[in-house]
Amino acid sequence: MELIATAGLRLSLKQRYVFLALVTVGMLLIGFHLTRNHHRDVKMNRVKGLTAESSEFTLEGKPFRILGGSIHYFRVPRDSWRDRLLKMKACGINTLTTYVPWNLHEPQRGVFNFRDDLDLEAYLSLADSLGLWVILRPGPYICSEWDFGGLPSWLLRDPNMRVRTTYQGFTSAFSTYFDELMKRVVPYQYSNGGPIIALQVENEYGAYAKDVEYVPLVKEALQSRGITELLMTSDNLQGLARGGAEGVLEAINFKTLSAAHLLHWEQLQPQRPRMVMEFWTGWFDFWGERHNTRSEDDMIPEVMKILELNMSINLYMFHGGTNFGFMNGAFGSTDYKSMVTSYDYDAPLSEAGDYTTKYYLLRNLFGAFYTEPLPEPPPLQEKGEYETVVFQEHFSLWDSLHFSDKPLMSHKPVSMENLPINNYNGQSYGYVLYETTILGGGTLDAMKNIRDRALVFLDRRFFGVLDHTIQQIDLTDSTKKRTLSLLVENQGRVNYGENLDDQRKGLIGDITLNQDVLTDFIIYSLGMTPDFRLRLENSGQWKYMEETLPAFPCFFQGTFQVNGIPKDTYMFLPGWSKGVVFVNGKNLGRYWSMGPQQTLYLPGSWLYSGTNKVMLFEEQRTVGQIHFTKTPDYNMILNLL
Repeated sequence: MELIATAGLRLSLKQRYVFLALVTVGMLLIGFHLTRNHHRDVKMNRVKGLTAESSEFTLEGKPFRILGGSIHYFRVPRDSWRDRLLKMKACGINTLTTYVPWNLHEPQRGVFNFRDDLDLEAYLSLADSLGLWVILRPGPYICSEWDFGGLPSWLLRDPNMRVRTTYQGFTSAFSTYFDELMKRVVPYQYSNGGPIIALQVENEYGAYAKDVEYVPLVKEALQSRGITELLMTSDNLQGLARGGAEGVLEAINFKTLSAAHLLHWEQLQPQRPRMVMEFWTGWFDFWGERHNTRSEDDMIPEVMKILELNMSINLYMFHGGTNFGFMNGAFGSTDYKSMVTSYDYDAPLSEAGDYTTKYYLLRNLFGAFYTEPLPEPPPLQEKGEYETVVFQEHFSLWDSLHFSDKPLMSHKPVSMENLPINNYNGQSYGYVLYETTILGGGTLDAMKNIRDRALVFLDRRFFGVLDHTIQQIDLTDSTKKRTLSLLVENQGRVNYGENLDDQRKGLIGDITLNQDVLTDFIIYSLGMTPDFRLRLENSGQWKYMEETLPAFPCFFQGTFQVNGIPKDTYMFLPGWSKGVVFVNGKNLGRYWSMGPQQTLYLPGSWLYSGTNKVMLFEEQRTVGQIHFTKTPDYNMILNLL
């Protein structure tokens, strides 16, 4: 800001950034030319793809600056892909980056899903048609604040599993997955006329670094399956020296550029392009903590600094989207924290794809790199505010058990992943109910074996909660035999850190009553699957609110009307405690009154003109109705500055 102060100008925030952007880009354009038509020019006659053989990238032998942005197709409804990518293009972004989630594409071993919202090929084709290059980040591990870092939970059925290593049980699994994935990816490489100019090898391995042979193995797995484009890794400053492989460009992740970054980079790979694979435009949120933001005052000068130094950049995130369903990740081992449903990230495009001040400032900055005006940003889509849903019917969890899969009788507790269901792939997400018979009372001790949170019931009456912080609860004494029930929720597997092998959920070991180990459990899988919910919906056994009070935990069912073309909206649940919402069969995700998130994003493309069905699973309390609003509520704000 010194230039402005010296000139004695009094400008608005936006004007100041425009002024600085013009000065900065004027310097950058000396010896550097990038045009909006470069994509179509090289597509006609491709000889040499993206290279990193000097201090700057080249594409077809010409200097090329990556102005990238991350949008994950699996966090955005397919009907919204075009809208989000057009907004990206209009901001001056020339390269789309996306992770690929193994857990969604192979939900059961050997069963693959690349359809509908997971149609990666359609996403790549769309990017290509809009003139965007692509850097693909296929994992197999992706972090991404995503359950288990994108790894499938069935890996954990192997008691000796060591993920992200050359352990044969892991490498054989990801090799099979790569066989399926890469045959879909290879045709979209630059050399084959497609948009993919680079791929990332694994992800932030320097922060894990348990096996020096692993990253070279992933590199070979890509190349042996036909990958010929430029390969990169990405790590934070501490991980740079430990996460690479020979011949692979090492990119860096950070919030703020420091002299240490530049020095370390120069020592590690001199005279090669400097690529910021993740420049963090905001941050994610945890349940029970404050909402994180990053101001444009903090972010934009850092972007300008990166560009002044002739570096390439990828904005993580450009548009965050949503952790629909049970897909949120978590941090920690002893200090466990799970992430919220929203992945708004305080990104330049909001969770619903709306423009922010960051978007317009970045557009002004990036626009100066082009010889022609950028496309006009697409018009915003109006939000809807629908009628209040008043629930008329309820169905107790206890009554729903005979609609679940056949329960397992087991002398010892069995973790979610090791349940003999889903073609022996176990259960991946949701809840598991464990029941046993006790005599007397005393201290119930979780023994650190409840993952992650358990509602405790005696004779199916709520008694208390056990979780990572509360390990013991005193049960009232009784001379009668009683049923002890523990409804255990998987709140999200850790997605980052050294304890990835320890992510089994449910009851993962013994629990005790007065130091005596409890045995002989009846175990119900409650993954809230579509089949289970359909059986429940069509059971004809729902009770009316006006006739009987709900017994918790409880399912609620209701409808609301949409007149005309459905619009995006936010569901607002004041007075409810904790649970999950399904609309027209789609899992919107978790809600929790502790916040910070207070609303759930509901895409208009998931609604019908006419009648829409809502099913809600609530753990402890209800006010009998939910509302809709046009604006999100992320509650308390914590600025990262």
